[in-house]
Amino acid sequence: MNSDALPLTIRPARHDDEAFLVALLPRLADFPLPAWRTAEEIARGDRQVLLDGLHGRLEHAAILVAELSPGGERAGYVFATTKHDYFTRAAHAHVEVIAVTPEAERRGVARALMDAIEQWARRRGYRHVTLNVFDRNTRAKALYDGLGYEVETVHYRKAL
Repeated sequence: MNSDALPLTIRPARHDDEAFLVALLPRLADFPLPAWRTAEEIARGDRQVLLDGLHGRLEHAAILVAELSPGGERAGYVFATTKHDYFTRAAHAHVEVIAVTPEAERRGVARALMDAIEQWARRRGYRHVTLNVFDRNTRAKALYDGLGYEVETVHYRKAL
């Protein structure tokens, strides 16, 4: 464990977390983007599904917030939905968003949030957690590699 790890409490998101959740969306594009993507479209793309999850418009979803203990200052969150495997149709958890504040980066917050969402998935009887990550997002890829996640598919794109 990181000796700089922060003491945390993980709790379900509340409606009064909305501004905090939305404010961290630009962190999802904090890496060298492909030429065909903008930070604004990435944040906009995640915003609506995040708000749908927060306001109960999605079934079988969870948003978990990491707070510093003591004090309750928010340090990050993870948002997962339930998806079904393309091949087997088995339900599994899919991490839609994980974001931490710049101050909390490399302090164990993302790891704690991923551990918490894995526990959420286990309680639901899911056998897998999936996520998507941009190939150029080396910081996120290092986290997932360190947590034992493996690459399953590679998504290609060609402009026409």
